[in-house]
Amino acid sequence: MDVHQLRMLRELGERGSLAAVARAFHVSPSAVSQQLTALQRRVEVPLTERRGRNLVLTGAGQALAEAAVQISVAMSSAEQAVSRYVQDPTATVKICAFNSAALTYFGPLLGDLAGEGNPRLVCHDRDVGQDAFPALAADYDLVIAHRLEHSAPWPSSLTVLPLVREPLDVAMSDQHPLAGQSTVGVGELIDEEWVSVQDGFPLVSALHSIAVHAGKPLNITHRINEFFVAATIIANSSAVALMPRYTAAPQPGSGIVLKPLRDVHLSRHVDILCRPESLHRTAVQKVLRTLQNCAAPTRANGKDAEGTV
Repeated sequence: MDVHQLRMLRELGERGSLAAVARAFHVSPSAVSQQLTALQRRVEVPLTERRGRNLVLTGAGQALAEAAVQISVAMSSAEQAVSRYVQDPTATVKICAFNSAALTYFGPLLGDLAGEGNPRLVCHDRDVGQDAFPALAADYDLVIAHRLEHSAPWPSSLTVLPLVREPLDVAMSDQHPLAGQSTVGVGELIDEEWVSVQDGFPLVSALHSIAVHAGKPLNITHRINEFFVAATIIANSSAVALMPRYTAAPQPGSGIVLKPLRDVHLSRHVDILCRPESLHRTAVQKVLRTLQNCAAPTRANGKDAEGTV
């Protein structure tokens, strides 16, 4: 049954006439009559009857009107529950991120949101191809995703909040013959062994761009999605790989160095994806602001680096 029609039936019982109900709902008496007629089709016994010039409720109509009061109370309670959920600053917020972003942001995010009065954060890492990120917004309040700078934009049905623009550098062992240079060129790398990610992941097309610039395929030997696994291969061999400058930055003593490419400018966008309604929640807004603050130093470094890679 339609809740709006039940409200009109209740009001008829309490106000006593179609005209009074029409005034209460700011519609015409005929519009009220049409709604009550539609409601009558849903039940087998008469809900109203004529008494003189007035339309009044039958016994069945009165019983349904009383039930409508309980329905109205339940609807009001449900609306208040939703309002409390939306406005609760300590509600649970589910967030997912690809591996290197999870490593970079989850720790600081949890640290900044520790203590009373903050949202309860539930973190997941999801290692998926670029095309699979949008679907994750159905299961998580916030999705940290990445795509290459010149790839197709995210679907317009999602809210997209840019987090970081991150240059892609060439990672190599600090013992590599090119490690002493400030930058490296494609021509110097074309015959090297490469570590790539699996097909379908964003960096594949970046490596393809390098191959197009060089005019020949890259010698891809290893396929590793996790940057820190790739780093162990690079540190102990002559292989090279593309790596993000900030979220996969090598630690001191790792045996890895990052070198900007001087003749191909490659970067990726790290974005926050969510369904528009998620941002109505106070707790989600708090996590979002905290995440943006965590990324602020990286954004500043990215602006300094624009035009240099």
